[in-house]
Amino acid sequence: MRKKEPMNILERDPSDPQKQKKEGVNPLLKLVLELGPLLVFFFANARGGWLVQKIPALAEFGGPIFVATGLFMAATAVALIASWLLTRTLPIMPMVSGVVVFIFGALTLYLQDDIFIKMKPTIVNTLFGGVLLGGLFFGKSLLGYVFESAFSLDAEGWRKLTFRWGLFFLFLALVNEVVWRNFSTDAWVTFKVWGIMPITLLFTFSQMPLILRHTLEDKAGKEEKAGK
Repeated sequence: MRKKEPMNILERDPSDPQKQKKEGVNPLLKLVLELGPLLVFFFANARGGWLVQKIPALAEFGGPIFVATGLFMAATAVALIASWLLTRTLPIMPMVSGVVVFIFGALTLYLQDDIFIKMKPTIVNTLFGGVLLGGLFFGKSLLGYVFESAFSLDAEGWRKLTFRWGLFFLFLALVNEVVWRNFSTDAWVTFKVWGIMPITLLFTFSQMPLILRHTLEDKAGKEEKAGK
């Protein structure tokens, strides 16, 4: 009798040959699932009064930032459920971020204090940075969960890239602290949605030279050409 394959709730390790076959998701849909809750948060904060007029029940949350927090939590839950239905697994980083959203979002709504939702990016980015750098301390490169085996790098390349991303996450945590403590709530929300993403994309593109230098396929191709 054929042995039944164990069910994986979390996404598979990048080295698992079953990962791409079982967990493949259209990249555009994946982007929508990851960015959708943030866009909901931004729109709800900007148009909180209008939303309350259209849906009076939202007034129970409080002001615009609290309406945005409640809808952010709901959108995050929808995105995670959609990921589960599509892949039968939960992506590691969005899931960790989601847990923090639910905890700090609940505190924000219960205490009617937006400081908790503002601290969420600090907590998440510090956690990610600490995990990546901590993994390196134990000789493990965990960045494959971020890029989902989009790149095939040698050990040195993964170590360098993991170290850089670990520091970058800590940088994002520091930037979030500076922004929310020194600017208005609306400015913080705008920066969170429209500032962090360009900064992250710029950092990602800046790592391409390192990625190209340490890509195993490129090295194999160069060795093959050198042997001719």
